[in-house]
Formats: sequence, structure tokens, C-alpha cells
Amino acid sequence: MKVGTAETTTVDAAGMRAQNSSLLLNMIWREQQLSRAEIARRTELSPSTVSAIVADLEHSGLVRNIGAGVSRGGRRPTLIGFCDDAFSIIGVEMGATHVTVVLTDLRGRVRAHRHTPHAVREDPRGTLQKVKELVQECLDAERVPRRSVLGMGVAVPSPVHPSTPGKLSPLIVPAWRDYDVQDSLKSAFHLPVLVDNDANLGALSERYWGAGVGGEDLTYIKLGTGIGAGFIIHGDVYRGSGGTAGEISHIAVDPAGQQCVCGLRGCLVTLIGTVPLVERARELMGQKGRRAPTVRELVEGARAGEPAARQVIDSLGHYLGIAVAGLLNLLNPAIVVLGGEISSVGDLLLDPLRASVRKRALSTSMAETRIVTSALGDRAIAVGAATLVLQAALRDRSLFPLQHVRKTA
Repeated sequence: MKVGTAETTTVDAAGMRAQNSSLLLNMIWREQQLSRAEIARRTELSPSTVSAIVADLEHSGLVRNIGAGVSRGGRRPTLIGFCDDAFSIIGVEMGATHVTVVLTDLRGRVRAHRHTPHAVREDPRGTLQKVKELVQECLDAERVPRRSVLGMGVAVPSPVHPSTPGKLSPLIVPAWRDYDVQDSLKSAFHLPVLVDNDANLGALSERYWGAGVGGEDLTYIKLGTGIGAGFIIHGDVYRGSGGTAGEISHIAVDPAGQQCVCGLRGCLVTLIGTVPLVERARELMGQKGRRAPTVRELVEGARAGEPAARQVIDSLGHYLGIAVAGLLNLLNPAIVVLGGEISSVGDLLLDPLRASVRKRALSTSMAETRIVTSALGDRAIAVGAATLVLQAALRDRSLFPLQHVRKTA
């Protein structure tokens, strides 16, 4: 009985040390610099406990002394700062038609970036090979050894079930049925690999580095081949019980519309996904028999005042507004952020979208929500993938490699 009690006490003590270590790490990361005394005051931990944890974090290269702070009537305190460059993180976005890879530090700053068009939906083997090549190019460009990489986050154009995070939905991307993204990349790089839906990671990127840094609940909508939404609720991504929260591509907005690949009819994506948008633009421009314009050409045409391009963007705003109005009535987020290349038209999309929402959303919901376009650019989701790894490590100190010791001059 005594032995069991001693073992339980030891386990509890170890768990408490790990919890306190993660608590301090998060605090120093968030504030960027703090004194030991201030840490002790905020956490109500003893000075000796704080000093022991800080010493461990220093040994791991995650924090360092950065000089003296301002005196409040005694000796000037020594400030502890977070080392943003202690490790690197790889972020991968596998879009439906492209692959983007970034290498970031622990503050979300991009150190290296690679992007290439690729038929991700149809070519799983080639996609995984392309990801491996671009990841290695980023590592080589910055001369980053694998031991200095915290992990890899991967954004995929599919719902991700929590029990099988490496498997993409065969309903959405049937060509990926026999592939496991997580296993493939773990085997190739021998690193922790975390996988999530691309819109979820767009939302996470906005939460840490964009419109949601103030802590407000937000919805991120990715406009592309598919239409996905990611939700930040109480500061974290809401994924639903099976990982399919946010699949607004398949909201039925036209019961008499064409059949969707999911088997339903009149889904939002059949009206405002990239393919129907550019096809509609081609029809309106009288270019039957010619290739459809690219999204970039559609954006440029709308900015230049091309009537057909403007009409397509207006239609996009109208139909998207139907979905956004429903989201506002259900979730009432503080912010709705639009991402994806076509969102770069700005007010040309926001104006018809807001008008459509006003016709359908409760006035109180509309009054409390800002609808904006993302300012994070085309790397946002890849950076969000890297942020997924950062978030996990800040919450669990043990995910940082123990053997890493920061070199001092």
C-alpha cells in the first residue's frame, strides 16, 4: 500500500512539473520577456520552482537571459526572453491544385518558402513526392539540420477524422483512398507530423498572426476549388466530433441545382467553387471554345472593371452570403475572414457579400460581426500548418526535443 502511494506521489509530482513547465513556457512565449519575479507573481509558484523550470528551459535552448529590466525600487531584475530561433517548423499546404511549403521560426516568421502547381486531388503519389522535394529544398536553403526541426504540420483539402489523421476523405478526394499522409511523411523525415483540414489551419493562422490575435472568436472561409470554413471558438479550433465541422462546400443553396461530387444537389461549391466560377466567366466573356480564365485573370479583370468579371464576383458574393448568414445566425463570430486568391478583390467581393448577408442574417448577428479579407497572403495556410505544431508544443513542453542545447557565443 505504501509503495503504491509513493508511486502515485511520484507520478503526480512529475505531472505537476511538466504542467508548470508548459505553463511558464507559454507565458514567456506570449510575453516575449519577463523576470523570474514577475513569473512567480503571476503563477503563484515559489521563486525556487520558477528558477528550476527556467534553468531547464534555458538548458533546452528555449529561453535565455536578455539583460536587466526596469527597477521598481531595488535591484534591476534579469529578464528572461523566448528564443524564437531555437527550432524551426515545417508547414505544408496541399491545396487541390498546388503544394506550398514554408519553414518558420517559433514566432511564425517564414524563413524559406516554396510553391508549385500540382494536381493534388488526382495524383497522391506525385503529390507526396513533391512535398518531400520542397521540404528538403527549404531545409537546404536555410541549412537547417533535421535535429533542429520541431515537427511538420500539413494542411489537406479534406476533412480529417481524429482517429485517422493521415487519411483523407474518400468521398471528397477518392484518389487518396489508399494513402496515409502522416505515415508517408513521418517515414521520410523521421519527424512528428500533424495533419488537419486546410480551412481549420487558415483559421489557426488568423488566430495567431492575423485578424484574430485579439482573441475574438472567428470564422475563416477558404475560397478555392472547394469552399471550407474553419472555426475558432474560445481561442481554439472547433473540429466537430468527426472532424467535418466547416464543410460549407456542401450546404445546399439551390435545390434544383446540379449534382455535386458528394452526391447531394445544388451544393455551394457547384456554384462558387473555382471551376464553376471560371466557366461562368468564360461564358459571359463570349469565349466558348477557348480556355477559361484563371482565378488571377478573373481578379485582374474585376479590378480593371471588366463587366463579366464583375458579374461573376457579384454572383460569388450573393451565394457566399447565403452561407455566411447561416453561420452568423448559428455561431455569431466576432470576425469572418475570407481567404484564397479570389478574396484579393477586396471590396468588390465584400460589398455584394455583406448585402446578401444583411438580407438573411439577424440584425443583431450582423451588427456584432466584422467581415474582412485576410491580410496574411498566399502563405497563410502553410504558416497555419506550422502553427499547429507550435501550438501543440507550447501546450506540451515534452514535444520539444530534450537533447537540443542552444549554442552561446
